[in-house]
Parts: sequence; structure tokens; C-alpha cells
Amino acid sequence: MATPKKANGNNKDLEDLLLDGLKDIYYAEKKILKALPKMAKGAYDEQVSAAFQKHLAETEGQVERLEEVFELLGVPARGKTCPAIDGILEEGSEILEEYKGSPSLDAGLVGAAQAVEHYEIARYGTLIAWAAALGKEDVIELLDATLEEEKATDDALTALGEAGVNERAASQGAA
Repeated sequence: MATPKKANGNNKDLEDLLLDGLKDIYYAEKKILKALPKMAKGAYDEQVSAAFQKHLAETEGQVERLEEVFELLGVPARGKTCPAIDGILEEGSEILEEYKGSPSLDAGLVGAAQAVEHYEIARYGTLIAWAAALGKEDVIELLDATLEEEKATDDALTALGEAGVNERAASQGAA
């Protein structure tokens, strides 16, 4: 397989991409840690609130795992501004404000939370693929544990929507 020419003398490689991606998701997880308590407090349904509180505890563990990954790679754990997660979380904040007191709030919060989960699932999947290509099995193990938690949270959020959150929001419009 031919090695592509490096444009403009840029020597960045897959290891750099992995580190940039790790910084991105580290920033995202830290921002999510700040958003989850607000979402839990704002939720109308106790099950929705409990789901956010449960994921808060998981996210704390995910941040610790990322710090382990940085340590394994011999670099300091630092975040890098992630406009994608900032935008997704901003949408969640708007839902909290605009739908406060409405039965549709919980459906909106569940949808916003799933947008976060889908972003995280995509990001962790990519990081795992890059770590695999670089032969970093110890990193893969830590990232995969988080990926599985993110998938389980997404499934739990889907179940909440299907268990009545969406129906309550729909019945508001029919009333």
C-alpha cells in the first residue's frame, strides 16, 4: 500500500488524531457532568430524573477512565474545546427553558440526551478503531467499557420514551 504524500509538510499522524479525539471527548464528558444535574432537576418524570442521575455517576467513572487512558499514553489529561458537544448541550438548555412546566419537557430532554449519547457512541467507536490500528489494547479496553455504558444509556433513554414520556407529550397536544 502506498503511503500518501504529506501535504504542506504536515507530520501529524494517527497517534495525533487519537490524542486530539481523546481531548475532545474528555472536554465533552466534563461538560456533560455539568449538564446532567440540571437535566435531572428539570425533568418532570421521576424516572427521567433518575436516569440522568444514574448517568451522572457513570459519567464520573468515564472521566476517570479517560484520565487513565491519558496516563497510559504518557500525556496530561486535558480537554480541547468541542463545538459539537457545546451545540448539542445548548439545544438541551433551550429545551429546559422553552418547555419548562410542559409535559413535552421530558420528551425533549430524552431526545436531547440521546443526541449526546449518539455523539459519544460515534466518538468512542472511532477512538477504539484508531487505538486498535495503533495496537493500544490497554486503551481499547478502557474506551470499550465506556462505549458499552453509552450504548446502554441510549437503550434506557429509548425505553423511557417508549414507556410513556412520548405519549404524555403527544396527549398534551390532543387536549
